[in-house]
Amino acid sequence: MNETPVSHARLTFALIIVAFFMDTIDASIVQVALPTIRNAFGASIADSQWAFGAYAIPLAGFTMLMGRAGDVYGQKEIFIAGLAVFVVASFSGGLAPSLLSLVISRLIQGIGAAMTTVTAFAILIGLYPEGPRRNKALGYITAVLSGGFAAGAVAGGVLTTFLGWRSVMFVNVPIGIVTALLCARYLPGGKGWLQNQHLDIPGALTVTSGMILLVYGLTNAANPTLGFGSAWTTVPLLVSAGVLGAFLLVESRSKGPLMPLGFIRGGSVLNANALALVLTSIIGGVGIIITYYYQYVLGYSPLYAALFVLPPALILFFVGGWGASRFVNRFRARRSLIFSFALLAIGVLMLTPISAQGSYLTTVPGLLVWAIGASIGFPAVNIAAVAGTKHGEEGLASGVVNTSFRMGFPVGLALLLTVANVFDPAPTGIVAGFQAALLAGALLGVLGFFIALRLKDVKPSWNQGANPAPQ
Repeated sequence: MNETPVSHARLTFALIIVAFFMDTIDASIVQVALPTIRNAFGASIADSQWAFGAYAIPLAGFTMLMGRAGDVYGQKEIFIAGLAVFVVASFSGGLAPSLLSLVISRLIQGIGAAMTTVTAFAILIGLYPEGPRRNKALGYITAVLSGGFAAGAVAGGVLTTFLGWRSVMFVNVPIGIVTALLCARYLPGGKGWLQNQHLDIPGALTVTSGMILLVYGLTNAANPTLGFGSAWTTVPLLVSAGVLGAFLLVESRSKGPLMPLGFIRGGSVLNANALALVLTSIIGGVGIIITYYYQYVLGYSPLYAALFVLPPALILFFVGGWGASRFVNRFRARRSLIFSFALLAIGVLMLTPISAQGSYLTTVPGLLVWAIGASIGFPAVNIAAVAGTKHGEEGLASGVVNTSFRMGFPVGLALLLTVANVFDPAPTGIVAGFQAALLAGALLGVLGFFIALRLKDVKPSWNQGANPAPQ
């Protein structure tokens, strides 16, 4: 790997930040615009959800493949190509004449986002050695993710209200073009870090198709007109189980596997990725339930619903960006994650008393506790998942943990919305369903708490006599 010149280290980090920001803002900005998109195309709630789901499916399915492709062919090359794909798809989405064409554009956007975010994270791992500086950088990433979520929610409400839903797609174009030009000039290049090794094509095909089928099935499970009992859900889930089983068989016999099985079993990797899955299941599922509650039960506009997420987003921004890394440096990943999931479970439990006669203020205490737990959890999971990563495994570690994070959102949506859909769709039934879904979210927090208790706390290298990275 070519070392990043010190003079360009901050610029490189800033470009990585922009990539994460674009990915996050695009997810939340469309989420807020979904009701307007549904009305514009005369689509049902279930059909309009594909404007969100089509983005999430390739984002989860291609992440591991693109992470390893960066190790083999070069992180910079995959990163810039992903930006180009993302920009073109954003522009075509803004011009979409139908819901189907918008969904196709969102699908291509998801592929571009998978290429950029996973390679950006891999470049970050290589940029900062394991220790306090990397922990601090991961804290900044958490701040950017939360800032992007808040900015996307607010921008989605403002743009949709004053300029129409198409503007939420066009806003990515100028940001992406400028970022691609700067990356081409300043991002450190060089060949792939795994010299004389080709991409494991059988492994790539099986894991990508298996993950896509899995997310597709989970997305259908979250659809109120389908659910887990539909063939559109069960068949993709069963086929994905078979394909992913074939992936494990391929990897066990491959001389150059896409994901060496010894890597996932080593250290804290397996438990850390399980925690990443549970964490984003809680965040994604609860976030959607609360957004629906604000708009469909309390009748708030998209703009107000977007503004209401600002307090928890600010906590994620400041606590996650500046406080969480100090917390993890002092208490290490295991204790930090135990504390994080305890707060998540308590915060979601505090949301369960919502009612049709309630208001935004009744949700604030629970959301704040929930946000503090999440702000500590995100950097702590990332730190545990990449601890002990060897040179040449940056893309692999990034691909695995990002896949776990991405999978959590459709898993959380499927589980929580399935629980909510069991109840009568009358107004009181919707609230009762949301209450049951939030209770399920709290139980996920309890599950994460017990997984965190089993986490192997990797002894940090900077406490073993190694000199910290230069400041």
